Amino acid sequence: MALSASPPRTYIDVHILQTVPPANLNRDDQGNPKEAYFGGVRRSRVSSQAWKRATRTHFAERIPPQDLATRTRRIGAALTERITDGTGLDDEAGARLASALLARLKISAGKKEGDTAYLFFYGRRQLAAVAALVRERAAELSALDDDELAEEIKLMPVQEKFSTGHPMDVALFGRMVADIPALNVDAATQVAHALSTHAVELEFDYFTAVDDEQKKEEETGAGMIGTIGFNSATLYRYASVGLHQLRHNLTDDEAAVTAVEEFVTSFARSMPTGYGNSFAHRTLPSLVAVAVRPDQPVNLVSAFEEPVSVPSGIAEASARNLAREHSRAMRCWGDAPAHTGLCHTFAESGDTAELLKTAFGEPLAFPQLLHGLRAHLTDTLKQAAR
Repeated sequence: MALSASPPRTYIDVHILQTVPPANLNRDDQGNPKEAYFGGVRRSRVSSQAWKRATRTHFAERIPPQDLATRTRRIGAALTERITDGTGLDDEAGARLASALLARLKISAGKKEGDTAYLFFYGRRQLAAVAALVRERAAELSALDDDELAEEIKLMPVQEKFSTGHPMDVALFGRMVADIPALNVDAATQVAHALSTHAVELEFDYFTAVDDEQKKEEETGAGMIGTIGFNSATLYRYASVGLHQLRHNLTDDEAAVTAVEEFVTSFARSMPTGYGNSFAHRTLPSLVAVAVRPDQPVNLVSAFEEPVSVPSGIAEASARNLAREHSRAMRCWGDAPAHTGLCHTFAESGDTAELLKTAFGEPLAFPQLLHGLRAHLTDTLKQAAR
């Protein structure tokens, strides 16, 4: 797609309600599920970092690895592998070239040789482009002494290779490099901490493990005992993507629209994996709503400032609260979204369905929601190009 002129400010808000059974998705320093006080009561909480990580992991199930990023301190080893692969250069010579290339970035070194002092988030294609700077001359360059090699590397656009051609996940989530502001990438995505829509109590699972080789006549009791903290909750999850910032990061209209579609898909379908084998907690959302706004991101968590307290049907009561809050906000501020999309699993008729329809429009299957969102964003960027 042709690159549009600078598009107007456009935010894609994603609102999700998801019920999770007994689980410990995201543990605190005591090993218990993270919590927060909100509206005067204790809530279940899943940190934004945990769900961003889960979203990035879900990308890897859908997108070729070479089109994604990785975050590591071991960039030296990864670059060495790229340089030596197929060149006949041994690891020691390859590591020397890799170190010379990375020295141009002036990133603080870590305690272990070849490591950086902090995690560096880079695209795999970006690293391949850096390795390509020396691959064809690898044997010649490795024969130079340190000063001569440094002079040759100084002429190579190492920093530029990490400053362009960002993969989707770097463009979405940004990159912070304290030593080199020029390598920073402003994130196009904001992700809120997920909160339960209702008050939650921490519970504990007391478990035992049996020693299969234990002989009953010689020893009794369990091989080990322990406890795991858990809770169950209906979570309100929220994220917002700035299409204008994403287009700036990717410098391509179609890539930006595709990145929004992939983010909404992976954000909705992903799940943090904490204690996953112990609780098998993976569920799908009861509701996904998107709202495209030209003004600002709007988190609707205030719908649950008064905790939902119905004895049953918490997810459906939460959906009604969310719809009412969205409608009230539009009436009060007069900021109607440019586009909305809704997918939910509640009954097709009744109060809940009517409230949701009034707030977000006709319910759709999730693929249709994505199709409508893509069409609207594509048209937005086309109009900006005129």
